[in-house]
Amino acid sequence: MSWLTAEEALQALKTKPQTLYANVSRGRIHAKPDPSDPRRSLYQASDVQRLAERHAGRRKAETVAAETIRWGDPVLPSAISTITGGRLFYRGRDAADFADVATLEQTAALLWNGAEAFLSGSRTGNTSPSLQAAFRALAGRVTSDLPSLGRSQAALRREAGGVLCTLADALAPGPPEQPLHLRLAASWRRPDAADCLRRALVLMADHELNASTFAARVTASAGAALSAAVLSGLATLTGPLHGAAWQGVDALIEAAAALGAEQAIRRTLAQGNRLSAFGHPLYPDGDIRALALLPHFPLPPQFAAVRETGEEMVGERVNVDFALAAMAAAFDLPREAPIIIFSLARSAGWLAHAMEQIDSGELIRPRARYVGPAPETDRRT
Repeated sequence: MSWLTAEEALQALKTKPQTLYANVSRGRIHAKPDPSDPRRSLYQASDVQRLAERHAGRRKAETVAAETIRWGDPVLPSAISTITGGRLFYRGRDAADFADVATLEQTAALLWNGAEAFLSGSRTGNTSPSLQAAFRALAGRVTSDLPSLGRSQAALRREAGGVLCTLADALAPGPPEQPLHLRLAASWRRPDAADCLRRALVLMADHELNASTFAARVTASAGAALSAAVLSGLATLTGPLHGAAWQGVDALIEAAAALGAEQAIRRTLAQGNRLSAFGHPLYPDGDIRALALLPHFPLPPQFAAVRETGEEMVGERVNVDFALAAMAAAFDLPREAPIIIFSLARSAGWLAHAMEQIDSGELIRPRARYVGPAPETDRRT
């Protein structure tokens, strides 16, 4: 075991003597009397090195944190999903390939790392899918469900099943023994849409640390109930830069119907508005979810015109928001269908991330880099 003098420790830490002594008093650095001079102390080199590396990392983090939180590197470790090489993977399985054969129930089992059968229990009595009903149902659970801390993963998985069942009753009312895509198709009276709905639910189930998933993880990290985490995710999803982006796609299609695809796109760009239908920062070669979904239904003519013209003008391929809006139009689904599909699917991912966050035992608590007026100083003497 090697030891450092005070001068050597201070040089490594790049700090003041008071800070060195404080670290010793708090047990972060072990010290012992110097055999050659009992009036002096020696400091354990490994402890000093560990703190020095931590401080260096903190300084680096302060310089990059503002960028990493905006489409930057992942800020949390997760074993649930990842995007690499232009593909989306759920626990190592290619999501596009999985969507060829799986249901949302099977996807939840995969994401939850071993789920039990969960679509059981009483129905809420809804007659049609409703986002408003989903908010009410989740809010009703939040005040009665147990906090998530201190509970086993098996208990949490059982509760996750109940939360998903609650959401399913609001968004896809139907017999609990029936797969969710069939319940959705039946509630919308579109049995021919069932297979495309199944594919869409699987493809939308998770997408690593997106905004709504991060919101769900923050809520879970504080020990709140799983239903509270899903409620946080659902609220975040309603934003126009996230799950409600389909509204921008619909607006573009309406403009294209009136002006033609090229003029509608030109006008949108000239007004400084973003084109919700095209591109995704994580898929430079095209959103794999859209590419996996679009071949399975006939693209309505107006959508086809916007796709062809827009991809040439913008240089980006259409994304999953375009695909969901196009699918809703192709099967004449209700106007809210894209966000209902998105919400129901992504709830499986929110629950997976909430349980993973709880298992980590860590509170997500970033620090702010203050840029406001200088704090008042105490002028008292």
